[in-house]
Amino acid sequence: MTDNSGSSKGFYIPPSVKRPDIYHKSWIDLNKNGIMDPYENPKLPIEERVEDLLSRMTLEEKIAQLQSGIYIPKCGMGNLTCVLRRLPPREGAKRANELQVRAIEETRLGIPVIIHDECLHGCMAMYSTSFPQAIGLAATWDPDLVYRVAKAIGKETRARGIHQCLSPVVNIVRDVRAGRTEESYGEDPYLTSVMGAAFCKALREEGVIATPKHFVANFVGDGGRDSHEIHFSERILREIYFPGFKACIKAGALSVMAAYNSLDGIPCSCNRWLLTEVLRDEWGFEGFVVSDYGSVAGILYRHRVAATSEETAAKALKAGLDVELPRAEFYSEPLIKAVKEGMVPEEVVDEAVRRVLRVKFLIGLFDNPFANPEEAEKICGCREHRELALQAAREAIVLLKNEGKLLPLDRDKIGSIAVLGPFSDELPLGGYSGIPPRKVTPLEAIKSKVKPGTEVYHAKGCTIFNTMKEFRKAVDIARKADVAIVFVGIIEGEGKDRARLELPGLQEELIEEVVKTGTPTVVVLMTGSAVTGDWIDKVPAIIQAWYPGQEGGTAIAEVLFGEYNPGGKLPFTWPRYVGQLPLYYNYKPSGRGYDYVDMPGTPLFPFGHGLSYTEF
Repeated sequence: MTDNSGSSKGFYIPPSVKRPDIYHKSWIDLNKNGIMDPYENPKLPIEERVEDLLSRMTLEEKIAQLQSGIYIPKCGMGNLTCVLRRLPPREGAKRANELQVRAIEETRLGIPVIIHDECLHGCMAMYSTSFPQAIGLAATWDPDLVYRVAKAIGKETRARGIHQCLSPVVNIVRDVRAGRTEESYGEDPYLTSVMGAAFCKALREEGVIATPKHFVANFVGDGGRDSHEIHFSERILREIYFPGFKACIKAGALSVMAAYNSLDGIPCSCNRWLLTEVLRDEWGFEGFVVSDYGSVAGILYRHRVAATSEETAAKALKAGLDVELPRAEFYSEPLIKAVKEGMVPEEVVDEAVRRVLRVKFLIGLFDNPFANPEEAEKICGCREHRELALQAAREAIVLLKNEGKLLPLDRDKIGSIAVLGPFSDELPLGGYSGIPPRKVTPLEAIKSKVKPGTEVYHAKGCTIFNTMKEFRKAVDIARKADVAIVFVGIIEGEGKDRARLELPGLQEELIEEVVKTGTPTVVVLMTGSAVTGDWIDKVPAIIQAWYPGQEGGTAIAEVLFGEYNPGGKLPFTWPRYVGQLPLYYNYKPSGRGYDYVDMPGTPLFPFGHGLSYTEF
């Protein structure tokens, strides 16, 4: 790649550099001393470069590599936190270059900085392609598709100067009350392992650091609560909750995120058995461990297993947690003080720094630190990625119910359609979503698919909250239409676990009133988890569309009208009632039956359920 002036240098050089003399054809004079030191030499083995650089660093410079934040101090910085999220591709790449120039030219050793962001189903930085939410990708049961989606995410991420994705989520979900079910690949350790590995392999190939999270068992606290205490045997951890992480690491993940919760009373963020004995000694993990945002502080303020900031930093680092996110609250003065007071041997700091530097060398950050704004503009949201987002949305859709073969709709026999519900003219993208370059809503897509002359009536009827909006209008237009399609959803996400699984607000009432009109009714669920309710028995056709990404409206319309045959399968067990939870398919043999006195123990829809328009 050449710079804007057409020079023959081996990497892009941005106009923002202030010391062009230090950027040579095949190497960068990072410490500005006029000679190629070993750590600057791209031809030397990585371990030799790491050791040379480490030998030159002060204690403050070492600990700076274990920090994250939004600015770069004079002693350098290991990681920057989401500093490009609000910028479109070209501007983001330019800003990334400015930050790298500062890291290289304004610090003594010139160590480039890792920039991270969330990339669960598309990079959260502005105008990145939005793919279906992770649970929807799991419903495709197509690891090759997930690999291609992650390749696209990796290309868009690296092109704009972001080097680390805080993804994928490989926590197992056995209780669909968990608000972050949507971020997972469901309840099965094998499916999760295959999907997570495909995601991590693709990112590694694009020079991006995958960060599987949250290590470990983050979503299965009592009551379906996220990040609550966990008391599991080692056997269940190894059989159910470890395999996804191990598969990601074997596939090339270079970082792992420690979880907020405690495991048998020990916070995961300072659990040496997890972060060192299992992760490194058993699995051979070569990367670095990051904290979940603020989880180091949680050791002190939530779990209360440390008395001071210095003790907190010491516990985390000695356990194997290398980098504190999102800012340096404890891995700063408290950690420096802990080292100087003998609470942490400097050799422990050195080992953590080695891991961070090794990854920076592995992804080529020392040798090619800059992003090309023109490439970022070209790649992010490109046509190829839009088409992939559409295909992923198609494959994710699950046909839950189709009584009387109501679907697919016959355009030749339909003169009018009522498009109703809170999400009829919206496109929810799910948790950790950025602003995509475009969104196609269901209403837009349905209007584009019907035959000329077909009436498309529209009214939301209500919101997902307890707000009535055109409720009677929605029912009235359903009454005069040939078919009604109702788009509904739930309130979920991080910090939004559910105690009830019914549709919130007036959505159930809307569905039931529409059904009472006698008009054939299709319900489209735009959720990341299961819902329950008496309405399910009354509606002939139900589609689970998940959070389908920017092209989701088109994919839903194609399924409704039979242009695409739905083939998605549930990646979790769908309960009849919340009281059955936790509910999953792979129970150990029981000493009793599975039924209750007041309802069957079986699910409403089993793991792997998904109908089709075919009959084989």
